[in-house]
Amino acid sequence: MKKSDIINKIHLIISLIIVIPVAIIYGFQPDLEFDIYLDTIDEKNAFKAFMGLYLGFSLLWILGIIKSKYLRIAIVSNIVFMLGLGIGRLLSLFFDGTPTSPYIIGVIGELVLGSYVVWVLKYRLKNSY
Repeated sequence: MKKSDIINKIHLIISLIIVIPVAIIYGFQPDLEFDIYLDTIDEKNAFKAFMGLYLGFSLLWILGIIKSKYLRIAIVSNIVFMLGLGIGRLLSLFFDGTPTSPYIIGVIGELVLGSYVVWVLKYRLKNSY
């Protein structure tokens, strides 16, 4: 992988390293890592849907890493995913209060990673791909 490929794709790799395990935890064992305890089948169903959504985005990011024709859409989806989560968590901080440490770390990571991806799209991929 060339240096320019690393700069343009590292955020996708970082996202995969974080999002895939979180998806599996959300889908099968949310109480393992987070202060979440699901009581009803509907709650379990919702978290399995979150898992599917996270894994679906992950598949798109994998395609963006290995096939250049998917890189731009992988980058745009990464922006939407990371900044969407980050902004949602900021709203929760404002309206709901301070969550546990993993979520605080999450909001910082999502906003930093999302901002980096915007930079990649704006300044690195203007006329390529």
